[in-house]
Amino acid sequence: MTISSSLNAGVTGLNVNASKLATIADNIANSGTFGYKRADADFSSVSLTQSKGKYTAGGVTVNTFRNVASKGSLTPTSNSTDIAIAGRGMLPVTPTSSLGQASGSYPLMMTATGSFTPDKNGILTTQSGLALMGWPAVADGTIPVQPRDSAAGLEPVFVNLNQFAASPTDLVGLGVNLPASATETGASGVPYEISMEYFDNLGTTKTMTAIFTPVIPAVGQSNTWSLEVVDEATGPLPVAEFTVAFNDTPTTGGSVASVVPVFGGTYDPLEGTVAVNFASGSVGIEVGQPGAATRLTQMSSEFVPISLSKNGAPTGNLTSVEIDENGVVSAIYDSGFSRTIYQVPVIDVRNPNGLNAESNQAFTLSQASGPMYLWDAGTGPTGATIGYAREESTTDIAGELTALIKTQRAYSSNAKIIQTVDEMLQETTNIKR
Repeated sequence: MTISSSLNAGVTGLNVNASKLATIADNIANSGTFGYKRADADFSSVSLTQSKGKYTAGGVTVNTFRNVASKGSLTPTSNSTDIAIAGRGMLPVTPTSSLGQASGSYPLMMTATGSFTPDKNGILTTQSGLALMGWPAVADGTIPVQPRDSAAGLEPVFVNLNQFAASPTDLVGLGVNLPASATETGASGVPYEISMEYFDNLGTTKTMTAIFTPVIPAVGQSNTWSLEVVDEATGPLPVAEFTVAFNDTPTTGGSVASVVPVFGGTYDPLEGTVAVNFASGSVGIEVGQPGAATRLTQMSSEFVPISLSKNGAPTGNLTSVEIDENGVVSAIYDSGFSRTIYQVPVIDVRNPNGLNAESNQAFTLSQASGPMYLWDAGTGPTGATIGYAREESTTDIAGELTALIKTQRAYSSNAKIIQTVDEMLQETTNIKR
């Protein structure tokens, strides 16, 4: 009978509003929880088959979900590995309970933000037990090609492995002016030397010496020099020699005309660099491109070192770890050198609101969320990764309190229905008496 359906409808109304109240309670309780995604309840009516002249109440059902697609505002912090995403996407993480398993497989979870610090083993983890995941870099700092539709290449970000590091020198810049008068007939032919420090593969400081010897012609001016390169690590003898000729035309006077290897090296005119094999490996020495007065020049009568440079760094101690907008994690050393150690991709799914909500603001894939894809941060639909920042809760306290009042009223109204049905049934009982 319809009076019974009214009672059932009132009961379902109480149940769904109790669920709505539970989501509001969670939202308010987590209004200060970083990375929290607001829970919500969606009501749907139930329609039953109606007979002629009668109406049967079907009641209401509820569907609860997390509004994962919503974004909280970003707030700055003082920790370089506090990470947030400025836009769509999630960070890959795994529970710390899975670390150290013999299988080496890590359950994939994801979170919108996290405050990561090295644990006792040097793995970046949160206080709630989530370890940051990323693709490890190879020795030269590049990231190998990895699968984008699975977590097969992801590993926990481990920073203690890089506690000490050095960067060997592989490029030296020689900015020197050679005296043009030294190549004239009757000049003394005295060589000019300049020494520079460089760093070998172990971070040890070594010395290289460039010896410029003018070529003295029988008549006139040769504008030509012999360049010998000496590596302290291999002894006093030159490891390479080149013949360097200079222009004397009105437009290109003083610039390099040609560089011809004599032994022990090669010359790339497009880069303006000679390649020399030192004890630590091949080192490029910038001498200048033909026609360009960018490095070696021959002008006037002064030998002047103008600009000497080198890359690399001695052995340094790890001081910090930082992440850039592309998800590249770099180890920063006190020697002024940085090294890429990982890249953290950003996970995107077709339906973020379909993800399974787990504890500690983490989520897992579900059938409703659809498949995932791993993007480089800041590419495709995903946002850039931001260090020194965290994402705040998406809870709006004012909105939740308003919803709380409405839910309380709705709950009271459904309770009134049950009370009214009870009174009507009591009247029916009284008729029998």
